[in-house]
Amino acid sequence: MATIITSFGCRLNAHEAEIIRRKSDEAGLAAQAGDTIIFNTCAVTAEAVRQAGQAIRKARRDRPGARIIVTGCAAQTTPEMFAAMAEVDLVLGNEDKLHRQSYRQFADFGVNRQEKLRVGNIMDVRENAPHMIALLEGKTRAFVQVQNGCDHRCTFCIIPYGRGPSRSVPPGAVVEQIKQLCAGGHREVVLTGVDLTSYGPDLPGGIRLGRLVGAILRNVPELARLRLSSIDSIEIDEELQELLIHEKRLMPHLHLSLQSGDNIILKRMKRRHLREQALQFCHELQARRPEMIFGADLIAGFPTETEEMFENTRRLIADCRLTYLHIFPFSPRAGTPAARMPQLARTLVKNRAAALRREAAKAYQNHLQSLLGSEQILLMEQNGQGRCENYAPAALQEPAPAAPKKEKTPQNQNNSAGELVRCRIIAHNGDRLIAERLAGAA
Repeated sequence: MATIITSFGCRLNAHEAEIIRRKSDEAGLAAQAGDTIIFNTCAVTAEAVRQAGQAIRKARRDRPGARIIVTGCAAQTTPEMFAAMAEVDLVLGNEDKLHRQSYRQFADFGVNRQEKLRVGNIMDVRENAPHMIALLEGKTRAFVQVQNGCDHRCTFCIIPYGRGPSRSVPPGAVVEQIKQLCAGGHREVVLTGVDLTSYGPDLPGGIRLGRLVGAILRNVPELARLRLSSIDSIEIDEELQELLIHEKRLMPHLHLSLQSGDNIILKRMKRRHLREQALQFCHELQARRPEMIFGADLIAGFPTETEEMFENTRRLIADCRLTYLHIFPFSPRAGTPAARMPQLARTLVKNRAAALRREAAKAYQNHLQSLLGSEQILLMEQNGQGRCENYAPAALQEPAPAAPKKEKTPQNQNNSAGELVRCRIIAHNGDRLIAERLAGAA
């Protein structure tokens, strides 16, 4: 009948949902009688795990005859919890979910309830297969997974135990995939991974992310835009930094894994950078490429965080000129060192997260305001919406026709997905920019 896939959490999970769809279809799951519901879970916070359980129970109530498969990071890190749920028919590990045979064995719905737990040791995985699927956004932007896993052990993070060791897709396979995407009409590619700046050391020759980015730009000249997903600034290699400064097809927007702005908390998190290094990175890059914009992840209420330490994190938003922020209230994860540290009251944690979100909202408004009057290149997506090179969302406002000639749709017919449009920013509505088209090629 139908295979329904629900993904929680990060962009990589959304990418892998498409791999799950293809592999389960190849196994014949969709051809079986009755629906199959696959939950691709997230383990980054306790709340994410709770939401997955809640969604599973609701799915069973709504579709009592459906088969329910649970996979993803939460299934990898706490498999027994999901296996114990009466609503669940099969639990697959994070590596198992990417292979056709995992679903073929289940396609006949004859799974033995004693064998419903199929979760391998993720730490034994040493390769990252170049799955030739990309998550498409608006038919213009594709997300290509080039790295998986993490070798670091930040004290708050459970993800290495859900994703396994760092492993990279060989550059040739990445370049080939991006060529195929460009041939299919995609104008922008985003490189993704669990720890993207750890790309390469596991490959022959120990290459770095900068070399991969350079190979893509050289060998795929038809690619209009290349972006990087979340990165660790302290791990950026010299070749990548030079490309970020000089290569105009490498977009001027970076999302940084900063987590805190206080050195003591950074050390207790077991991060690899200090506050001063984050400031130096942002200031140097913006000095050499002024249009560069930064987003960041920040955690509020980490164990032992004092008011002064929190204030250092709050000030980091302005000091690094951060724009797009993901704010997380600290969530203790069983099995991590931070869960054993002295905890702050949950009310205090939530209040500090709310304060950071208010600062983030002001920073975003200031960013939109700063772009008024500027010229930008929009990559059009759908319904007259697009993204600037700095990732700011914008709506293209077309001038009214001089005289009505014939009935038209509300959106200009020329606003096709994938079109690059040169425009001027004339306003913003607090959420996105408003742009008018300028004459001439983008």
